[in-house]
Amino acid sequence: MRKHIFILAALVCASSIAVVLVSFRHAGPLANSFRAVIGPHCPVPGPIAGLSSPEPHIIEGCVFKTVYEGEGLDSNFVLRTPQAVMASEQRGLQWLVKAQANDGGFGAGTHARQDIMDPHAVSSDPATTAMVAMALMRMGGSLDAGEFHEQLSRAAEYLFSQVEAAPKGATNITPLQGTQIQVKLGSNIDVALTAQFLSNLVARIGEQHPKHLRAMRCLNTCVGIIQRSQNADGSVQGDGWAGVLQSSFAASALESAKAQGAEVDDVSLDLARDFQKANFDVNTGSVATERAAGVTLYAVSGSSRNSAVEARELNEIMVKAKKEGKIAKDAPITVKTLTDAGVSQGKAEKLNTAYQVYEAAKQQAQDERVINGFGNNGGEEFLSFLQTGESLVIGKDQGWKNWYQQTTGRLVSIQNQGWKLERTPLHYQPGILHRHFALDPEHQQRHRPPDRARCREVPRELRSRCSCAWSGRSKGLPLRSFTAVVPAGSRWECCRRCSAGSDRGRCPARGSA
Repeated sequence: MRKHIFILAALVCASSIAVVLVSFRHAGPLANSFRAVIGPHCPVPGPIAGLSSPEPHIIEGCVFKTVYEGEGLDSNFVLRTPQAVMASEQRGLQWLVKAQANDGGFGAGTHARQDIMDPHAVSSDPATTAMVAMALMRMGGSLDAGEFHEQLSRAAEYLFSQVEAAPKGATNITPLQGTQIQVKLGSNIDVALTAQFLSNLVARIGEQHPKHLRAMRCLNTCVGIIQRSQNADGSVQGDGWAGVLQSSFAASALESAKAQGAEVDDVSLDLARDFQKANFDVNTGSVATERAAGVTLYAVSGSSRNSAVEARELNEIMVKAKKEGKIAKDAPITVKTLTDAGVSQGKAEKLNTAYQVYEAAKQQAQDERVINGFGNNGGEEFLSFLQTGESLVIGKDQGWKNWYQQTTGRLVSIQNQGWKLERTPLHYQPGILHRHFALDPEHQQRHRPPDRARCREVPRELRSRCSCAWSGRSKGLPLRSFTAVVPAGSRWECCRRCSAGSDRGRCPARGSA
């Protein structure tokens, strides 16, 4: 029952991207009252059954607490939260708040002990805690008010203590190793996600809050650790199965930290952004997936997310230059056009590259074939959806509303089948980053995931014909698991069901040799 904590938090974060009003860069009145001055009103979900909390309240407008604190958003990015989305988020939150540990953190356990399903039987880890805390904030929570203020305050205290206890020279903020999210994304993912949470928190509470200084100190510590763990190419050390996502979240963390006034080195930020851009070749449309577990979505979502800020800057320069008559109203976006607008040659080249990557990568990130991937969505996919949505919002992209309707529809449909997020055989190795749906705990016990050893009985000579199941072996990581619960002893059914989606024709028939 504990493996889905992280993905559930990612789902809540991704679906709550929908409702955008203003940036927390202008945190003044909003940080104090959680009210905004424009847009439709969106009710905060009602209280969790069995938990004491303040009376439900109404927020005038829906507040988007993005990992990037931009300069504000216009009315085109205000959208009433559909009731179905709110109900879906509420179901996720009902489980999350009950999974909090006594130390205030949330844990998803280790990759080696995925059989432990109780969220209270594992150690809390910063990455999972940070993701849950960001989900609570995106649902309108704060340290001092709101339905989840107690849970959020305890989670923040846990993260403060983890950062403050990190030894000098460390590349992460926790002594834990081999957690599920570390194996999946990277051994230093904890510090990246914690930095993102702290940037959100600093902007949310404002400079006058008694915990602002402590939060800023912790944020600067995280920034230093991220920069210290950076490779020469801008990636982050300690790749997991999909290490490109760790590096992308680290780049986003530096970006949001800089927006909050943290001590971010511009060279490190540029390197981090450039690494993500380099994963996408604008001229050919090819995507470098070597560090993305061979999955296009992971790479292109990172490319679009980490080029969005510069793409937005370019668009704003173009609009301003056209108004001032420096360039023609129909001027194309080129390096020369930007220099004519008054941008230096070096910066013009940099912005143009970012814009081209953003425009191309966002299209691929929203392509149905890329989203469907192997026919199922796990935690890495939800994190990729989160990045794609943030990139569209940050870039003030008018395609955002369409993306939102499609993506939240996809997420809501998962729960509308009567399921809740559980441990999975649906993705590459069961665990917190994956999705397995069970109607109830008894249903889960009746439909346990297939034993991995049983599925590995597929003869070696046939594995190439079952690419969905076997192509994930790299860097000594475990083989991918399977996408369906299968009958006991049915090694062929493992392969057939795994390839029931895009690889259907490549799988041997049941019982064949």
